[in-house]
Amino acid sequence: MGVVVVAAGSGTRLGASRPKAFVELRGATILEHALRGVLESAPGELAVVVPEELVGEAQQILARLDLAGTRASVVAGGAERSDSVNAGLRALTDASRHVLVHDAARCLTPVAVFERVLAALRAGAEGVVPGVPVVDTIKVVDASGHIVSTPLRKSLRAVQTPQGFARDVLAAAHAAGAAATDDAALVEALGYAVLVVEGDERALKVTTPDDLARAERLLAGA
Repeated sequence: MGVVVVAAGSGTRLGASRPKAFVELRGATILEHALRGVLESAPGELAVVVPEELVGEAQQILARLDLAGTRASVVAGGAERSDSVNAGLRALTDASRHVLVHDAARCLTPVAVFERVLAALRAGAEGVVPGVPVVDTIKVVDASGHIVSTPLRKSLRAVQTPQGFARDVLAAAHAAGAAATDDAALVEALGYAVLVVEGDERALKVTTPDDLARAERLLAGA
């Protein structure tokens, strides 16, 4: 199993002076917290995708961690998320039949989420994403701001990462060249079925200062 950790975004909404994955969270960078969680899942291979100017710093972070036999590399990302995922895929060998794509911003994701995604892949799923129930009522609105429909809340899930796929399925989805906010959408567009497994509230995505503060509270056990 290979894991691509995407950490190449600028993170402008966090309001920090450097890319989000390299912002400190209780004494370690967001990237370091994320990698610790990934390594608990014991991947055979790991590709960390970061901004080109931070490849060296990411390599230093990797050197501080216990890789426990995981083949790990750091590569430069691209202008778009899909470019970065493709760069990570190219860094993995053909030995990885299953690939998990994980956002470094979801740095507190418990190892149990990785295990659920991987177990579903090994059971034959072509694509797997973790998700949690939506608690708010969701409205679909048109360009003028008017409500078009109200989806049934019980059918909705807020999806997280890691998202897992058969290697050939993920490669084909990215080769199609479509744009999407996550890898599952690319896979869905090719007609593959994507299974949703149980996510975890701790797998929040650190995007804003409020998210960072929440992550700090979770780490502190508050």
